[in-house]
Amino acid sequence: MIVEPLELGEEGALPGPLLTELTDLYASNREFQQLSGEFPDPDDIRPEQVAASLAEELAQPGAEVLLARSAGRVIGVSVTLAHHPDPDDPDPWIGLLMVHGRDHRMGFGRELTEIVEKRFRAVGRTGVKLAVLDNNRKALTFWRSLGYEEVGRRKDRRLGRDCVVLRKRL
Repeated sequence: MIVEPLELGEEGALPGPLLTELTDLYASNREFQQLSGEFPDPDDIRPEQVAASLAEELAQPGAEVLLARSAGRVIGVSVTLAHHPDPDDPDPWIGLLMVHGRDHRMGFGRELTEIVEKRFRAVGRTGVKLAVLDNNRKALTFWRSLGYEEVGRRKDRRLGRDCVVLRKRL
């Protein structure tokens, strides 16, 4: 797996072929999209919606979008925040980690998570947090299997959804 930061093309746009791959990745995770409510129709995710979502993520201070590739194709994406908007929270956050549906249960999610954690360790961070939608049992099982522990429950900042906040010591 090769992981590298997302690089925008001219004028801050995503190159067309990459946007097509990312749209396919987002659309391949229908169950998550249905639970999250991020897109109006989880059966009809459009490139312009994915581009807008990623632009919104990148507009946050300290945000980074990482693309994971294997065999020349995009297999995953991770969005991280160097600092949570709450100034009392010292930890970086994983805002999104998604693996293409065709590649689920092949270890790519675990590997991408380990790479993200290693990047945070390399800059001296001692923990990392994330929030999982309370109704997303598969995600909660995945993160707990990687050593993340529940540290709280709250509504997410953007859409007011019930979330479980997890943390892992690095």
